[in-house]
Amino acid sequence: MGRLKAVTTSPVDPTSAPTFVELGTHPKIAEALAADGIERAFPIQQMCIPLALEGKDLIGQAKTGTGKTLGFGIPLLQRIDLDGDRSVPQALVVCPTRELGLQVATDLERAGRLQGIKVLAIYGGRAYEPQIEALHKGIDVVVGTPGRLIDLANRRDLILTGIRTLVLDEADEMLDMGFLPDVERIVSEIPTQRQTMLFSATMPGQIVNLARRYMTQPIHLRASEPGDDSAIVDTIEQHVWRAHPMDKIEILARILQANDRGLVMIFTRTKRKAQRICDDLTERGFAVGTVHGDLGQGAREQALRAFRNGKVDVLVATDVAARGIDVDGVTHVVNYECPDDEKTYLHRIGRTGRAGASGVAVTLVDWEDIARWQMIDRALKLPFKDPIETYSSSEHIYTGLGIPPGATGQLPKAGRTRAGLAAEGVEDLGETGKKKPKLDDRKSAHSKGKHSDKPRTDKPRTDKPRTDKPRTDKPRTDKPRTDKRERPRQRTRGGKPAAEV
Repeated sequence: MGRLKAVTTSPVDPTSAPTFVELGTHPKIAEALAADGIERAFPIQQMCIPLALEGKDLIGQAKTGTGKTLGFGIPLLQRIDLDGDRSVPQALVVCPTRELGLQVATDLERAGRLQGIKVLAIYGGRAYEPQIEALHKGIDVVVGTPGRLIDLANRRDLILTGIRTLVLDEADEMLDMGFLPDVERIVSEIPTQRQTMLFSATMPGQIVNLARRYMTQPIHLRASEPGDDSAIVDTIEQHVWRAHPMDKIEILARILQANDRGLVMIFTRTKRKAQRICDDLTERGFAVGTVHGDLGQGAREQALRAFRNGKVDVLVATDVAARGIDVDGVTHVVNYECPDDEKTYLHRIGRTGRAGASGVAVTLVDWEDIARWQMIDRALKLPFKDPIETYSSSEHIYTGLGIPPGATGQLPKAGRTRAGLAAEGVEDLGETGKKKPKLDDRKSAHSKGKHSDKPRTDKPRTDKPRTDKPRTDKPRTDKPRTDKRERPRQRTRGGKPAAEV
C-alpha cells in the first residue's frame, strides 16, 4: 500500500521541548496530563502527535522508556467522536501481554478522564462477564491481548465495525510470541477506512512486511540522534559480572542494600527460580513480590499494586513482565541470569531509566552463559565482552554501587520498614468462573437424600459393642495336639476306608 517514508530526528533539551498544547493536543487532555506532572513532550511524541492528528498511518520506533504510549494515545483519544455513536468501540489497541495492556489502558484512561472517555482493558485471567457487561454498556477505547479479543469478537460481544483507529503496540514482541496470525485475523475484521499506528522498540523485517500489507503509505518515525545506533538510553548505568550460581543470592542481597536505592526489579528465566528468589529474599528480611506464569491473575495484580504503592520495593518477575510495567521510582534492574537475546536484555533493563530518569542495570552471568552474553554484547555494541569475575565479597560491588562496607546477606531490622505483600488485598477476578458453594448449601444438598429424615448421630457405623472374645466361640480344650508325623495314615477309596489286602 505504498512505500515506507523514514524520518529521523534528534532529541532536544527537555526544558526547551514543546508543550502538548503547542503540538495540537486538546486542552482537556493537556490539563489531565499536567495534573499528573506531564507537560512537555519527548522526541517520539513530538514527531508522532502532529502527523497522527492529521490521520496519517505511522510506524513509531524509539528506545524503551521514551514515551511511545502517549505518542499514539493522544491522537487516538482526540479522534474519538464524543457526539457520535458510542455504543460500539471507536479505537482498538492490541498488546502482547496482560501487564502491558493494563498499563496502556490506565494511561489512556487518565489522559481522557476529563472528557469522559471510557477505556476498557480486555485480557485473559479475568471472568468474561464483567468485560461483556462493560462492552454492552458502551466503551470508546478497547485495549486487549489477541486471545481474549478474538474470543469476544467470535461471541459477537466485541463489535469491531466501528473501529476508526487501530494501534499495534510492541509489535515485535507479538511476533516473537507467535501472535502474528491472531493480529492479522483481528485486523481483517476491522474496516479498511481507518488510521493504523504501529509502535515498537525494534523493527524486524516481518513487522515491516505487516505494515506494508495493512497500512496506507505509512511514515516510519525514529527518534534518535544521528549516528546513534545504540538502543539503550544513556541514563542507564550498566554492570555485567560473572558470578557463581551458589553466590548469586548473596550478591543480590547486597545490591538491595545500595545507598539511594528505590524500587528494584529482578528478572529470571523460569517461574520456579522467580518463586525461589522471592522466598529467599523474604526470609532475609526484604519486602518482595513476584509475578510469573504459575500465579493466578489476581495474585499477579496484587504484586504489581503492592509494588506501585510501595508496600514492597522488590519485584521478582519472568519476562512476562519485561514489557508493560512502567512504574515510577525503579532505580535498579537485576538480571539474575543472562537474558536469552539482545531484545530481552533491552526490555528488561528498560524498566529503569524511563522518561529521562537515571537507573542502574546489573547482569549476573553464569560461566556456561558466557558465549550467549558475548552474542548480546556484540549485537548491542557494548563494552562488556568479558564480564568481571565477581563474588559477594568482591570490593567492586561495594564501590561500584555505593553499598555500605558492613552489608551482609540479611537486611538489618532498622531497614525493614515496608508493609509487605500481605498488606495489599487480593481482588476477586472470578478467575475460576464459578463460586464454591457455602457450607450451609452443601449440608442442605446432602439433607435432600433418601435418608434425610433420619437424625444424624455421632455414633460409629456399628452399634455392636467391642468384645475381647476370640474369633471362635468354641471352648478351648487341654487335649494335647498330635504331631502330624505321629498320626496313623489310613488308605481311602472314594472317601471310604479301603480294605487292606
